Amino acid sequence: MAILLNPGPVSLSERVRKALLRPDICHREAEFSELQTAIRHKLLRVYGLDERTWSAVLLTGSGTAAVEAMLTSLIPADGRVLILANGVYGERMAKMAAVHGIDHTLLKQDWGGAIDLDAAGEIIAGGNISHVAMVHLETTTGRLNDLDGVARLARDGGCRLLIDGVSSFGAEAIEFGNDGIDACAATANKCLHGVPGISFVIVRRTALAAGHARTVYLDLAGYAAEQDRRGTPFTPSVQCCYALDEALDEFAEEGGWEERRRRYRSRMQIVRDGLTGLGIAPLLEDGASSCVLNAFSLPTGMTYAALHDGLKEAGFVIYAGQGGFAEAMFRIAVMGEIPAKELERLISAIAALLPRPLSMGSANRNSFSRQARD
Repeated sequence: MAILLNPGPVSLSERVRKALLRPDICHREAEFSELQTAIRHKLLRVYGLDERTWSAVLLTGSGTAAVEAMLTSLIPADGRVLILANGVYGERMAKMAAVHGIDHTLLKQDWGGAIDLDAAGEIIAGGNISHVAMVHLETTTGRLNDLDGVARLARDGGCRLLIDGVSSFGAEAIEFGNDGIDACAATANKCLHGVPGISFVIVRRTALAAGHARTVYLDLAGYAAEQDRRGTPFTPSVQCCYALDEALDEFAEEGGWEERRRRYRSRMQIVRDGLTGLGIAPLLEDGASSCVLNAFSLPTGMTYAALHDGLKEAGFVIYAGQGGFAEAMFRIAVMGEIPAKELERLISAIAALLPRPLSMGSANRNSFSRQARD
């Protein structure tokens, strides 16, 4: 079985995998109500949130479903959202807004660059912005965007902040105590180490009341009301809920998000140091990338297909670049059940695939910005 180094789904622990084999139950019976309620409580405990103020709303669907539910449910009919995009997933939010007829402004920046807080502040100061939406960890490049800086802009401008935390929830700091934050969309199968199929939105209860439903299946207020009554509006993925429940127990026992972040940082340092030693440059400098995922230049003279296939044969699955980065880089994520010794083996496997010794320099790093513009 290969070690998954892609940004979800992750390599599961044995206890989470075994949870999938629990008994079949009906989602209209008390057994599922108890399971669902337990998961919702545990999700709020990840960041120590008060359930009188916050609701954890479960959805059957991928992280994208949670993001779309957040956008289509929480922006009033007369609202306008400023979407900050410096990668695929920020731009995807703009597509969602366009499809659903949500009034929006898109601040689109180069992939890999930091969010332009000054430009965002000017748009907010111009008025008529009710919400700001951003991706916390933009996995297009691995950049961890400045959540605190954007939250301050939103709060000072009288706007509400909606966060795509799909790849950061459970491993990066999210200051829910900031008065500007209304919601964070996330998923089970990334930093929480569950399986694909269940996503969720952590949302202020006041935001649910102030929103406007634009869909039937993704109506967050409808889900929250049913789940508060210990029901569910539609058929959920029961087995995926079993796995998430077990993964959340494992998460808490291992020390919560801060310990998960420490572990990811340690793993990623092995990867960065090892690849740098081979002459393979990271896209972003230390401190700009998330501990969850980093992007690296493709070795000179090697295609992604050759690197991917060679590593898969060695027992590892890596991830390609997107868009203009497809021919220039690859990505490695360190979520899931990954022993440090496997990452050391990864570096050895990459070294064995290199066509010739590489040397560090500006050529590989500069190729990123050139490819992204092409």
